[in-house]
Amino acid sequence: MSDSALVEAVRGGREEAVRALLASGADPDTLTEDGLPVLCAAVAAYDLGVARALIEGGADPDVALPDGTTPLLRAVDAGSPAMVEAALGRDPGLRLPAPVRESLLGRARAWHERGAEAELRRRTGALNPVRAEVVEDEYDHVTQLSLAGHTVRAGHLAILTGLEWTFRILTPVDELVARAVSAGDPDDVTWTAARRVLGERRSRQTWSAVTAYRHDPDPLPRRFVVDVLRWYVFSQGSRRNSYDKEAAELLTAWVAEGEDDPEVLAAVLDVLSDTEHGELEDIGLGHADHPAAVVRARVPALLLDGGAAASPAARVASLALARDADPTVRAQAGWWLAVAHDGSTEVSAALVALLRDPDPQVRAFVAEYAAPCPDRTPAVADALADLVYEGELNSRLNAVHGLLLRDDPRTDEAVESLGPLTVPRVSEHDHRVSAIWSWRWKRDHPEP
Repeated sequence: MSDSALVEAVRGGREEAVRALLASGADPDTLTEDGLPVLCAAVAAYDLGVARALIEGGADPDVALPDGTTPLLRAVDAGSPAMVEAALGRDPGLRLPAPVRESLLGRARAWHERGAEAELRRRTGALNPVRAEVVEDEYDHVTQLSLAGHTVRAGHLAILTGLEWTFRILTPVDELVARAVSAGDPDDVTWTAARRVLGERRSRQTWSAVTAYRHDPDPLPRRFVVDVLRWYVFSQGSRRNSYDKEAAELLTAWVAEGEDDPEVLAAVLDVLSDTEHGELEDIGLGHADHPAAVVRARVPALLLDGGAAASPAARVASLALARDADPTVRAQAGWWLAVAHDGSTEVSAALVALLRDPDPQVRAFVAEYAAPCPDRTPAVADALADLVYEGELNSRLNAVHGLLLRDDPRTDEAVESLGPLTVPRVSEHDHRVSAIWSWRWKRDHPEP
């Protein structure tokens, strides 16, 4: 087995090739030409997939390097919370001795306190302007700074937050809330790191301390409370530490008491719609004519009660929202009409109108749900057919899938218009693609 093959695969960012080489016996701690293990190259390139492949294949994140660091310590320096989590490997709280844990925490804290840009300048000695851009750090956003050929991500406070929880250091709730609010963005890595820790720290003390912030005069802490409650609802714990019922009741009380910030109110309604509280429809109907579009857009999800038939009031409200001036509200209403279709001509007409909406994003969004809906009227089929050649492939797939499900005579031409549906152009796990593949096979292999 040639070590150079693994080095080339890592440098080229070819995760599957890396996994195949490791499975064939390649050394996961192979050194590159600079004398560093290949894991360091993956860390420096922020190649999360390759780094995970190496760690899972046995690469040592704790190996001592010539400069006194380790791949794990270099991941902390690099400032990507996702990379640090990957490089921590299995059972870091048990594997890493106390001095190493303290070193990691101290490194992250120092980067944060000095500031990523200031530390990058100190290390490079460069005085020219820093190039800053917001990039994805797996699921969240982080600012990436580049200077004099060096790059760092400013996610060190998020890294510190994650390391503290990994090592079971119970950072005060007030401090975690302050960290999240300092980010100012629910998609920022610092915000999401604090949310995750508080969402997993399930105790009466934590619950009380977090939810107290829903009365904060600043909307940002209130918005953060909603995000933590979202984590409670979506990441269910054991029966002993589940707070589903408490979360639903608190959110309902929040709405009843009033929330004057539209963005926060919309977030409250969004999370509430994923609970099983018995007052969801009443709450939705009560906000159907809210002056803020961001709030009205959350109403349709509140009006859909599982598998139960829609009430007349919910139907009337959704039809009205389908004519809303805001395109996002119309799109969400279209989702409700497609999912809760009662077979009436009024709902079919509203659905067709949305499939022919002036806004292309509304048309594309509604088509995704109109395609599998039980409406088999010619008007809906015609509206879907008009979308076959419109927009990106993902949108066109919805229209073609809708024709296929209706056994429409235009299906053959529509399918062929998509061109070759091969990976990686499409996902092999896409149910629409699977349906089209199956349809093509049956067409090309008719039963005798």
